[in-house]
Amino acid sequence: MENFNEFDSPANSPSRETGSIISHAFEIFKNTFLYCLLAVVIYFLLSFVIQLLTGFDSQVFVEQIKERTSAGQSVGYKDFISAPGFTAYSGANFLVSLLLSPIFVSLIYIANKSNFKQAITVSDVFFAYRQNFINIIIYALITQIAFFILLIMCVLPAIFVMPFFFLGYPILLFEKASAFDAIKKSFAIVQENYGTILLTGILAGLISISGIILCCVGIYLTIPFAYIAMYSAYCAFCGAPRQLG
Repeated sequence: MENFNEFDSPANSPSRETGSIISHAFEIFKNTFLYCLLAVVIYFLLSFVIQLLTGFDSQVFVEQIKERTSAGQSVGYKDFISAPGFTAYSGANFLVSLLLSPIFVSLIYIANKSNFKQAITVSDVFFAYRQNFINIIIYALITQIAFFILLIMCVLPAIFVMPFFFLGYPILLFEKASAFDAIKKSFAIVQENYGTILLTGILAGLISISGIILCCVGIYLTIPFAYIAMYSAYCAFCGAPRQLG
């Protein structure tokens, strides 16, 4: 694994404070908004295709859940797996989410180009497929499994444990680390700066899901913000990375 700590760079790096990191991420997010939107649209279009192929209707399913909860009926695991097409949709969507994770990691690369005031192209949205692809997929698999297990335990463990993975994707992208080295380095950095990264992760997560308020359509606009925040946090604690070709 290459070591990229504290680079000499003309790019801007925020201070090691949550407010500075979020502000830095907002500035980059504004400059890369269209590319962030493109990444999310690609994901949701493929998710829609999967629904058509598996026969799962998420809108009908959500309405049924609302009707049951409003009637005071409990909703359990069996209600989910018994829904037509839900099992096939969940499995296919999980696989597609893994295969599309490099698109969202590419937003970190785009953020870096924006930070260096470089020209960005549409092809940059697919950059991570050419940069440490296998380890990005492995890392995505590990984090998704960890997140699922933590959610089963309770929501709070997920909130307090997942920040340890927050810097993994930038480490994979800029340092070409293995998935396990990325986890190790991310854990080490977060351990020493836990409060700041925890608060940064919570705020970034809230901003990313805030689009749900706009009848769910707005999530297309906000969900990539978490990945931009990962980049800004990486700049704060590791220095702005060198430009990638």
